[in-house]
Amino acid sequence: MTRTRLASDWHPASWQSFDATQQPNYPDAAALERTVADLSALPPLVTSWEVENLRELLASAQRGEAFLLQGGDCAESFDECTSPNIVQKLKILLQMSVVMLAGLKKPVIRVGRMGGQYAKPRSADTETRDGVTLASYRGDLVNRNAFTDADRVPDPALLLRGYERAGLTVNFIRSLIDGGFADLHHPENWDLDFVRSSPMADQYHALIGQVADALGFLESMTGRAIHHARRVDFYTSHEGLHLPYEQAQTRFLEHRQRWFNLTTHFPWIGMRTAELDGGHVEYFRGISNPVAVKVGAGMSDEWLQGLINVLNPDNEPGRLTLITRFGAGNVAEHLPRVIQAVRSTGSRVLWVCDPMHGNTETTADGFKTRRFEQILSELRQASAIHKDMGSYLGGVHLELTGEDVTECVGGARGLTEADLARAYKTQVDPRLNYEQAMEIAMLIGGGL
Repeated sequence: MTRTRLASDWHPASWQSFDATQQPNYPDAAALERTVADLSALPPLVTSWEVENLRELLASAQRGEAFLLQGGDCAESFDECTSPNIVQKLKILLQMSVVMLAGLKKPVIRVGRMGGQYAKPRSADTETRDGVTLASYRGDLVNRNAFTDADRVPDPALLLRGYERAGLTVNFIRSLIDGGFADLHHPENWDLDFVRSSPMADQYHALIGQVADALGFLESMTGRAIHHARRVDFYTSHEGLHLPYEQAQTRFLEHRQRWFNLTTHFPWIGMRTAELDGGHVEYFRGISNPVAVKVGAGMSDEWLQGLINVLNPDNEPGRLTLITRFGAGNVAEHLPRVIQAVRSTGSRVLWVCDPMHGNTETTADGFKTRRFEQILSELRQASAIHKDMGSYLGGVHLELTGEDVTECVGGARGLTEADLARAYKTQVDPRLNYEQAMEIAMLIGGGL
């Protein structure tokens, strides 16, 4: 039976009276409480002005006037909080956005799975190797990846380290963008080292040349520089999985008379934690950020309609994004019913396709991978179904990296299962590499 929820009943810790799945079992509850108190006293990582700006942009995407590009690592690691890694991630998302912008002829909203994607849900609480059973690795925010008893014990001190790493990431991104790194007049600055050898390099540079020529033409005709082409908006997102961490940075702002989660601009709820009577839904209903929910084949129409009612009872534009993740073989069966279920509520949502999570498989050699053709198939099917039903696919959610990894098979270079061992770096889920991500961007820009 679903509880009655009143706005007056909510506060940042009200989720604690609900069952909350995927939460670590800290052996020292007092240490966790002290850490949360310390986090609560630290400055926020993002501002409410940025959050409100993103909400307005997402509302425009709901109306079909913009497109959301949301991408980044499946799970960030503290060790990879370095200048080169952050620059690479920003470069690939900027490159993809320009390619999509040129093809779609509409603004692209850039959101990185960055600056806080340090916690991951797990299918089991424990992991067994060679007869030894330990707690599962739940991301650098919770415990450590090394397979020892000491490393796998949840450590509250990692929450503070995660906050610090997120702050370093967010502030470096701001510095790059404010310093002109994203200037469309000089997109050649975004090239990654191995772009020169990519089969798509000529196509990419030709397209970028067209963008630069168009900017030059407009500026020569008007006699003015197009300042919006010199700086872009960039936002961060992560799965709001670890509720004590999210709670600690949730602030009531007097000038807005609302609560905001200021760890990130755009948090989302995963399928594993989207229970109507769960702690995550309770927490998310009270924050004023735009929020998203992952929707898979196992989510019934009634469940989804209940989530809409709880998370967006006032049908606010830009508030709710639904990220569908069915798998290429299940899209045709489930996406039409989900669209119809939402339509029957009269609610405004932004539809986004996550073609990654429903298409994960394991090779005979034990590598988790995803096949490029399956990823592309889910995207194409989702786009076609939305068009047929008079809906709008307003975004894509991808796990990707700017590195030259070999984690997903297929794509322009034709990676095979035999290539996976060459540069398989992910600790959790396989990501698109630079070339594969750019190929997706070009196909989206071309209408798939």
